[in-house]
Formats: sequence, C-alpha cells, structure tokens
Amino acid sequence: MVAPISEERTEGDLMGDYANRVFAVVRRIPRGKVATYGQVARLIGAPRTARYVGYALHANPEPGTDPGSTPCHRVVFKDGRMATGFAFGGPDEQRGMLAAEGIAFDEEGRVLMEEFQWDGRPESAGAPGNAHVTGDSGAADTADATDYPTAPPPDFDWEAELAEHPLHHCETCAAPRPDCKKERHA
Repeated sequence: MVAPISEERTEGDLMGDYANRVFAVVRRIPRGKVATYGQVARLIGAPRTARYVGYALHANPEPGTDPGSTPCHRVVFKDGRMATGFAFGGPDEQRGMLAAEGIAFDEEGRVLMEEFQWDGRPESAGAPGNAHVTGDSGAADTADATDYPTAPPPDFDWEAELAEHPLHHCETCAAPRPDCKKERHA
C-alpha cells in the first residue's frame, strides 16, 4: 500500500529519481545562462527525454533564484523560445526573469543561444577543480568539478540521438557501413 504524503512519503519520493536528477542539473545552470530541455536530458544521462524534463520542471517544488531553489526559468527550447506553459507566470514572466539576469533576445523574442547557452560546466571560482560558484549567491563550495557531467555518458548512442540527421554520409565516407549505398573498394 502506498503511504499518503502526510505520513512516510516525501515530495522527493513522488517526484522520483528522474525529476531529482533534472532539478540537480537545473540548479547548476549559472545566472545569465540557459540550457535546453534536450541538453538537460542528455546531462542526466537520459537523451531523447526532453519532454519529460519539461514535465518534471512543471512540477518544480522550489522555483526561483534563491539559493537552494531550482531556476527552471533558465530552461528553454532548443531554438531559444520560451515555454508557452511556463508554470510560474507564462512566457512573459520567464522572459522577464531571464532579461533581469542579462540574457538578450532576438527580434522574435528568442534567447540568443550562441551567446547565452550554458556549456554544461560548473562556473569556476578560483583554482580549477578546487571550487565552483553555486547558483545565484556566488558562494563557492568545494565540490570537485569532475563530479558534474560535462558530456553524454560513454555509452551514449549518437546515431540514435541524431536519427533524423545521421552522422554517416555514404557519398563521402571512407569506411562504409554494411547498410551503406556506396560500393566498397577492395
């Protein structure tokens, strides 16, 4: 039998491991930077689950910019658009929060991703590996930068992730695959 929230279960139990991993990554997005839903999914080791990142953030129990909160307003679509269903005030509120952090937008209201997309690395606050800035407070903690993923896991399947844009190009490849249309030269 499942215990009601008021007894043994906590909100964290209800959100599950997936949502907790999403919240952990989003808390590391620095002020003045954004990440995409797909980027967050890849950073938690669950590529192709961008929609579920959105579901998790819609249920964010601690939105905002205070230390310890989850700044879900820093997550946008891959083209820089705001989420139309932004749970905490709509796209205008999200845009205002981002603008207050110094993020700029194009004439269509999209974040300038080339300039403001987070690279996935913790912001340095001193010697490399010794400390990093956490959230908006600017406070440093001593976690090693290697504790945080900066790339997909080693077993990440790029072919599956980029299925609509395969990495293999038959016309120019030097090592054709078995399903390649290019004739093999012995």
